Amino acid sequence: MRVHESGRPFDDRSGQRLRDWMGIDEAQFYDRDRISIVPMAFCFPGYDAKGADLPPPPICARTWRDEVMALLQPRLTLLIGGHAMRWHLGARQVSETVRDWRRYAPSVFPLPHPSWRNTGWLRRNPWFETDLLPALRAAVAAELSQGAGSA
Repeated sequence: MRVHESGRPFDDRSGQRLRDWMGIDEAQFYDRDRISIVPMAFCFPGYDAKGADLPPPPICARTWRDEVMALLQPRLTLLIGGHAMRWHLGARQVSETVRDWRRYAPSVFPLPHPSWRNTGWLRRNPWFETDLLPALRAAVAAELSQGAGSA
C-alpha cells in the first residue's frame, strides 16, 4: 500500500533490498533514462483475506505487456517474482527458475520478490547471495556503464 500511495514502484523495504541486489542507489534506480520499471499490472490489486497482496490481474499483462517490452527492447531484464517468471519464461516454480538463473543470464535474471516474506527463502538458499548476486551486479554495472538505455 505504501508504494501505491507514493506512486513510486519499490518505494519500500522491498525496493531497498532490490537496489542492494542490483548494487545501485536510489537515484540510479529511479533514473528513467537508464532504468525502466515495468510492472505486471499498473495498479495495486489490494489484499486477500490474510492481508497478503493479491496477484496482478492477468488482463493487465495480456493487454499491454508485449507491446511495452517491444517498445523498450531491454538489453537486461530482471524478472521479479513468480508472475513475471510465468509470463516471460513459462516458469511454474520460482525456486527452480531462480536456481537455474545461469540458463537465462546475462540478459535475463529471474529473481524472487525482494519482499520480507522471502527472507526465509534467502536464508535457505545462500547460493543466491554468493553466486547469483555478483553476476547480477556485474550485469547491471555493465549495462549502466553503456549509457542511457533500458535495464
